[in-house]
Amino acid sequence: MNDSSWGAPPHAGQAGYWGPADQAPVPGTGPAGPAYDAQEAQQTRPMPIVPDGPAHGGDQDDDRGAARLSGPLFRDENARGASVRAESARDDDLRDHRVRTDTFREQNPEPMPDAPQPAPAPQKKSAGRDLSSAIGVGVGLGAVIIASLFIVKAVFVGVIAVAVVVGLWELTSRLQERKEIRAPLVPLAIGGAAMVVAGYVRGAEGAWVAMALTALAVLVWRMTEPPEGYLKDVTAGVFAAFYVPFLATFVAMMLTADDGPWRVLTFLLLTVVSDTGAYAVGWRFGKHKLAPRISPGKTREGLLGAVTFAMVAGALCLQFLIDDGTWWQGLLLGLAVAASATLGDLGESMIKRDLGIKDMGTLLPGHGGIMDRLDSLLPTAPVVWLLLVLFVGAG
Repeated sequence: MNDSSWGAPPHAGQAGYWGPADQAPVPGTGPAGPAYDAQEAQQTRPMPIVPDGPAHGGDQDDDRGAARLSGPLFRDENARGASVRAESARDDDLRDHRVRTDTFREQNPEPMPDAPQPAPAPQKKSAGRDLSSAIGVGVGLGAVIIASLFIVKAVFVGVIAVAVVVGLWELTSRLQERKEIRAPLVPLAIGGAAMVVAGYVRGAEGAWVAMALTALAVLVWRMTEPPEGYLKDVTAGVFAAFYVPFLATFVAMMLTADDGPWRVLTFLLLTVVSDTGAYAVGWRFGKHKLAPRISPGKTREGLLGAVTFAMVAGALCLQFLIDDGTWWQGLLLGLAVAASATLGDLGESMIKRDLGIKDMGTLLPGHGGIMDRLDSLLPTAPVVWLLLVLFVGAG
């Protein structure tokens, strides 16, 4: 390669970088030779592709015109041209966007800001359950309880035993489903029913003996299975024996007094009235949560409603239903029932939250399971039994 390709200035009689010179060989200078052949070859060579930037060696001119200009000035002009083209493209895009936006607004007109908007329809508070089914089931259960309570006491003891067995089945089933805790149901069911009967026949002493034997039966029965999880299974079994049948035994012990049916009726009425007062007042006026982490639906206003309703009902029951009872004793009894029923409900809610369930069962439409109805009754039974013994004696 010679120097002319790197931008050496052309001279007369020699082809430049951009092609042959304008003049042919001067006549008389001699015959064509290798130099002339090289010049002829350059004339037939295709035009090289010139890059946008400057060629090696800087600017080059020949007799026919200037080469492509380059340098800082011309690069700035090229950049400005590219910038102008980019801005023009952005302007076109913005113009298209405005056209599409205007078209959409014409097809979907928005309401005027000052135009009156229709007020949303007020939403009625929901009880969260089927009230018609709940009321129907509640009336049916009440009729069975009242009939068995005042006709034959032994039949009512059987009703308590059946409720205990079903409650134990619901509790142990949920424990196994949600926590893989296998509390033995067979010894619990047999021991629970025996506990209720022992409390009715032998009083508190019989109930404690039956409780101890039931716990021992749970320990032995669980030994027939593999040892993995033994401790948690027997612990849950003993807890279930105490929580359901032992507490229910106090209802059977109330029944042994001369005015036993009226004591049991007072216990049931006060518990139901407390729950009803809490629900009615909390649903209508409840704003401040009582225990949001345990039971978000319970409010402090509902608790006040439970206390008020239960104290009024307690004064009436002790004055007119219980022998030797007075109204002020009923006020204290109603206050204690409201507290124990609320704590029992919260305790059951804590268990269900730990298990991740809403109801213990589906046996009672509108209520859930048997345990969902026994939650406030079970811890209230020993409270009512003890206070009645203190106020009017064992009967």
